[in-house]
Amino acid sequence: MSEKNKIGAKVKTIRENRKLSIEDVSERSNLSVESITSIENGELIPGLTPLIKIARVLGVRLGTFMDDQENLGPVLVKKANEKDQNITRFSERDNAKSSDLDFYTLAQNKADRHMDPFVIDVYPDSEKEVKLSTHEGEEFIYVLEGEIEVNYGKDKYVLNVGDSIYYDSIVAHHLHCHGSEKAKILAVVYTPA
Repeated sequence: MSEKNKIGAKVKTIRENRKLSIEDVSERSNLSVESITSIENGELIPGLTPLIKIARVLGVRLGTFMDDQENLGPVLVKKANEKDQNITRFSERDNAKSSDLDFYTLAQNKADRHMDPFVIDVYPDSEKEVKLSTHEGEEFIYVLEGEIEVNYGKDKYVLNVGDSIYYDSIVAHHLHCHGSEKAKILAVVYTPA
């Protein structure tokens, strides 16, 4: 999990293509210049909420940061070894240098999609402080392995293998391992354009 986060280079390329400065993106997204610079340089593992804010400022969908090229037809993803798949790493901790969540996209290169499906490895968090986040859209979570806890508003839900939850992501929420073992989930994230 220590390799540099590759998503930052994509953010920087899109920002520069849009002729926006880091300061422009900072002002429009309410994120600090330092955070955006660290994300672009691959020094920090970003959370979903800041990336969604950046995507909205840049006028792209979240999945654009993970795509290499777009395909107008269906996208078929065959079962592959973890080493063969592109991994996008996220963290919900401030100034994170390691990943809490490893995302494996299931719709990479699909043009004009409105939802982003992922298989996500959820790692046990050594920090017990839960930082809730919000963004427009909806999320669907299905547990494949292990246990997760979802904090949703003032409620907490523990999900086991085979359990699922579907929620409006505008409500403050956070997803993490429940216990000390890694979990794996299928997640579908919808963010309106």
